[in-house]
Amino acid sequence: MNLTPEQVQKDLDALPAHYKTADVDRLIRQYVKQKADVSALRPYILERQQFHRIYYFVALEQLKTPWERMAFIHENLLFTDWWHTDQIISYVAGLDFDTALHYARDYMVSEDPFIRRWGYVLFISRLGRGHAAALLPLIHDDESYYVQMAQGWLAAELAISEPEAVYAWLDRNELKYNINGKAIQKICDSYRITDKWKQAYKSLRPKLRERK
Repeated sequence: MNLTPEQVQKDLDALPAHYKTADVDRLIRQYVKQKADVSALRPYILERQQFHRIYYFVALEQLKTPWERMAFIHENLLFTDWWHTDQIISYVAGLDFDTALHYARDYMVSEDPFIRRWGYVLFISRLGRGHAAALLPLIHDDESYYVQMAQGWLAAELAISEPEAVYAWLDRNELKYNINGKAIQKICDSYRITDKWKQAYKSLRPKLRERK
């Protein structure tokens, strides 16, 4: 089944008024069951938000391995916002770390802030666990709010299993406070990090504010 933009728009128009993401996801499951080919939607996904979600999710659901999914994502780095991008993390969580890092190094220096964000959030899953030593040095100053939030989120995720490494990194890095502050805030928001460690991280704030 080859999905056309016209057919997808017709299906979207048939949904209840003020439809929600769950309604679109039911439509996605229907397309997957039909083994739909979404390639005809590609030219439109930067213009229509729901087409963006349908294009990625229908294609990724039909690919069998995380390596196939990663290759598809790499060939389709057409990101318009952070929401849908963050939701495709689980599709590549089964990658081996070295393969993911090979892709991510390029993403983190892209001119597109949403691609840079993807380079960091890619590791916010089991894929990043135990790799603080390799990932933390890749966090660098970035003017994009969405990238800064991803960097802070990654640091907080790494702090769950490697709190000492993240603490030492915060204590000595040369980053601007907007990134370090977001990392500490994300850590404090996490229910998987102990109160003792949260207090330790909070104690770094005065020093980090003075640094830059």
